Amino acid sequence: MPDYVEHRDGATEIGRLSAEAVVREYEAAAKDIEALGVELVENVKQCEAMSREALVVIEELKETAERYRKEARRVFLQIENYSLVMAEVRKTCAEMRDKIAAPAPLETKPKRPELQAAQEG
Repeated sequence: MPDYVEHRDGATEIGRLSAEAVVREYEAAAKDIEALGVELVENVKQCEAMSREALVVIEELKETAERYRKEARRVFLQIENYSLVMAEVRKTCAEMRDKIAAPAPLETKPKRPELQAAQEG
């Protein structure tokens, strides 16, 4: 019998036995409730551990996302720089093509063989 109850003087034997049976059932239920509390505390500890681990993973994910953003910026700038270089190359090639394709300037002085032919003729 639990120590938080005691029989009163004058209680009949049937009353005492009935009271003990009832208090034992209540005590068994109370112990089950306490055991459930212990399990719950254990579950809470597991949840806390999982939460801590999740926070670590979240930080790692943030760092990974930041590395991806930095790499994206690097690639973006590299592509744009290549684009600028290619535009400059195309411009230079176009200028060279125009210089090569342009007609030669006309000379105002006749060349020597032409000069001789003019004098002879």
